[in-house]
Amino acid sequence: MPQFAPVEEQLEYLQKGTAEIIPLAELRTRLEKSRATGKPLRIKAGFDPTAPDLHLGHTVLIRKLKHFQDMGHTVIFLIGDFTGLIGDPTGRSVTRKPLTREELDRNATTYKAQVFKILDAEKTEVRYNSEWLDKLGFEGIIRLAAKYTVSQMLEREDFHQRFNAEQPISLHELLYPLAQGYDSVALECDLEMGGTDQKFNLLVGREMQRHYGQPSQIVLTMPILEGLDGVQKMSKSLNNAIGIHEPPQEMYGKLMSISDELMWRYWMLLTDLRPSEIERMQRDVASGALHPMEAKKRLARTIAAGFHSEDAAQQADEDWAKQFQRKEIPENVPRIRIPLENIASRPETCRSESPIGISVAKLLVHLGISTSRTEADRQIEAGVEIEGVKTKDRYMTVARIAELPVRVGKRAKIAVIE
Repeated sequence: MPQFAPVEEQLEYLQKGTAEIIPLAELRTRLEKSRATGKPLRIKAGFDPTAPDLHLGHTVLIRKLKHFQDMGHTVIFLIGDFTGLIGDPTGRSVTRKPLTREELDRNATTYKAQVFKILDAEKTEVRYNSEWLDKLGFEGIIRLAAKYTVSQMLEREDFHQRFNAEQPISLHELLYPLAQGYDSVALECDLEMGGTDQKFNLLVGREMQRHYGQPSQIVLTMPILEGLDGVQKMSKSLNNAIGIHEPPQEMYGKLMSISDELMWRYWMLLTDLRPSEIERMQRDVASGALHPMEAKKRLARTIAAGFHSEDAAQQADEDWAKQFQRKEIPENVPRIRIPLENIASRPETCRSESPIGISVAKLLVHLGISTSRTEADRQIEAGVEIEGVKTKDRYMTVARIAELPVRVGKRAKIAVIE
């Protein structure tokens, strides 16, 4: 019979970072029963494979699944290959364009490869909701739809807003919460989790289970993770995301760019550290015993190591220190070959044997650090670091063959001038 940790110890770990647990008392009761009987709880989170790659924002739920897995419970990673055909209307002001089955299958394959960087593959139950939703048929859909009213659906905030704004709501969108709720019936879930924006759908699952004579699942919601800007939710379309497939150096560098305040939220939502350990670190920073940058470097190493390896995370740490703390250029900085005549301030002088004058703006554009001469001019006004020296000069002299380390902000490249 499985041995479970004391209930209070489980609750401290499982409540970490959560937005809401409905009802919390019921979770305590089920954990007590689970510990007494040795039967693990069944925990579910569903993911519609609407895009091929996951970013750290998606992993907040996966990380919480891992916490239940760490406590010995059965976690179900549910791939919504059927509900993906409908398209989740959550937070949408217009009807979402449905994906094809082929697109969903392709994305689902990459999801499985990515989530097992966090979850234990051997202990995870992977399911597809087409297993039961495909079999419902038209009669089954009618019977399912009979268990919820239109007025109940319009209580949902985004539907309510669209209805009042006289924006279209397609009938198939009303079926989405019912389909998600039926997932909980089919899987006999004890608890379902989702983002705070999923609360309505999760509560429908409680109602569906009641209609089918099952104990109603507990609902656990997690906050929506802010992106690198610390304001908007993490999203690739907003260019503030960190993809879990990104190289360790890039992942590390992006994490080091977040604010000190956002760092603590990332510690809470993206790591397995217990709340008491995070609070101890915060006290050390407040007292001056730990520098905020060192706490952030620990975070960046922890996350990079989780998706790559300890060695890769350590190398990323050393490269970042070279580039931004010791002002060195790390070995893996791109080297860009540039013909001298392309950046010479006067191309005709390239035939000379003497040192040549070059345009710094042209240099920045050819390196790809600037997208245009106008942007390059602005960067030069703010100061550009060349060979470790910050300058605002628009022209400089170089040898006919030279290597110039160039840095603007956090972007560094080496110009190999030929």
